[in-house]
This record gives sequence, C-alpha cells and structure tokens, in this order.
Amino acid sequence: MLRFTFDIPFLLHSKRFTDFNTMSHYIDIQTLVNAPLANAWEVLTNPEHICQWNHASDDWHCPKASNDLREGGQFSYTMAAKDGSFSFDLEGVFTQVEAPHALCYNLADGRKVEVSLQETADGVLVAQRFEPEQENPEEMQRMGWQAILDNYGRFAAR
Repeated sequence: MLRFTFDIPFLLHSKRFTDFNTMSHYIDIQTLVNAPLANAWEVLTNPEHICQWNHASDDWHCPKASNDLREGGQFSYTMAAKDGSFSFDLEGVFTQVEAPHALCYNLADGRKVEVSLQETADGVLVAQRFEPEQENPEEMQRMGWQAILDNYGRFAAR
C-alpha cells in the first residue's frame, strides 16, 4: 500500500480547524482510498456504512452506529467483540464538518480527532490525527486506529 511521508494534509485545512493548534500530543494515520471523493465521504460518515468497516479485527464488529453530522451533532458507534464478551460505545460531538473535505470531533473523554480527505492523482488521501488516551500504549492505539482506517479504505473502494 502506498504510504505518504509529509506533514499530513491537515495543513490544507489548518486555518479552518479550530482544534488543530490545541493538540499538544497526537498520532497521525492515513490511507489511500481508490474511490471518488464524494463516495469516500459518504462511506466515512453514513452510519449504515460505518457499521460495515468500523472494527480493528475480524473478531470485532460495529453493530450500531448513529450520528448527527453537523457542528454540535453527536455520534455513537458501538464497538463489540463478536463473541459477546465485551463492548463499548465510542461517543462524541462533531466540532467542525466541512463536507466532503474535513471533520473534527471531540470524544466523550475530551480527546480531539481530525479527519482530512484530499483528492490526489492516485485516489483520496484520508488522514486522521487523534490524541492518544493514557490507558494503552501509543503503538497499540496507532495500530488499532490504522486497522480501522484501512478497513474503511477497503470498504470505500468497493
């Protein structure tokens, strides 16, 4: 898979992102989506699609997703082990929505997340910047969030 080495395309939107400069520590991940920008946005933001790709491994799934895609709108994505042994709700509030190029949200625990979509000659570059939590090692978080983003990219390319 193609990987980019640059300061993530948040710079394209940094004047618009009010949360961008308030992140003191963050993790960047990205994927290249072989789909038109409008499709990439639709798959990223439509709860029906989110349920299809929002899991880090094949033994997990996202049985329920809802969102109110507007600034101040809330979202909730249920992440669950398929064997029923564990589940949790990833919840938050959208702070900025600029369809189809960018969105920012705050998770319920206060961490910030930014997503940028940029058309390139090779497809849509989707970059995500998030503040890590303190409970799990950062590399584990990077790998988990990257696995979810890669699932999204594969699903969006269908």
